[in-house]
Amino acid sequence: MRKKKNKPNGFTMIEIMVVVVIIAILAAFAVPIYIDYVESARASEAKSVISSIGNASVMYYQTNGEWPSSVDDLESQGQLDLERSTKTKWEFELQLPDFITATSKEEMAGGAGKVIQYSRELGEYSGYGTPKKE
Repeated sequence: MRKKKNKPNGFTMIEIMVVVVIIAILAAFAVPIYIDYVESARASEAKSVISSIGNASVMYYQTNGEWPSSVDDLESQGQLDLERSTKTKWEFELQLPDFITATSKEEMAGGAGKVIQYSRELGEYSGYGTPKKE
């Protein structure tokens, strides 16, 4: 009879360490991309509402000859109707004709104090949920 050689079963420590290092490198790239994606998704609601506020503000200006001082002015004139869920997550501040700012409240999944600002002159957003400029 022939004797069987004992072959070790399983992986060596080096093989396991190589796999762990590869996973760590992939995670180092994936996690920041994922976080930016989540922030952008959370900010999309505020950006959409800011756009509506901007359009309603222009109509308000054309009707009244002055810029609205708050979102309440737009709602009282019937030019804007914000959902209650949006009001519980975001607070909007008008600094017209230049800026519209949204600040998150505690009820927003990303936490309070996240600020998104829209510049009407430049036509672009800055702050939370916008791509970082390098």
